[in-house]
Amino acid sequence: MSAGTYNFTIEQGTTFSRVLTLQENGSAMNLTGYSVASQMRSTHDSSSIVATFSGSVTNASSGQLTLSLTNSQTSAIDEAIYVYDVEITSGAGAVTRILEGNITVTPEVTR
Repeated sequence: MSAGTYNFTIEQGTTFSRVLTLQENGSAMNLTGYSVASQMRSTHDSSSIVATFSGSVTNASSGQLTLSLTNSQTSAIDEAIYVYDVEITSGAGAVTRILEGNITVTPEVTR
């Protein structure tokens, strides 16, 4: 499986939550025993992490996982375009990148 590409926007100061549904050969991928990791950085080779998403498998048999950031976390992110990826790790330790792309952070006006 190669990683898909998805670009999206996060609004500063808001709670962010995104549910992803993984499919394999046209059916829901069973995520039982899997963990999720996801980070965003200013560039692919940056050593500084801008944010670490909370990632969890929310419905293993339906292939669903959720990525989230709190409103405090998004408030602390400067307006810019960042890169991210999402990786899943099986119970046996195999790591697969499932998604990657750009995140545009738009500025908050109401504080």
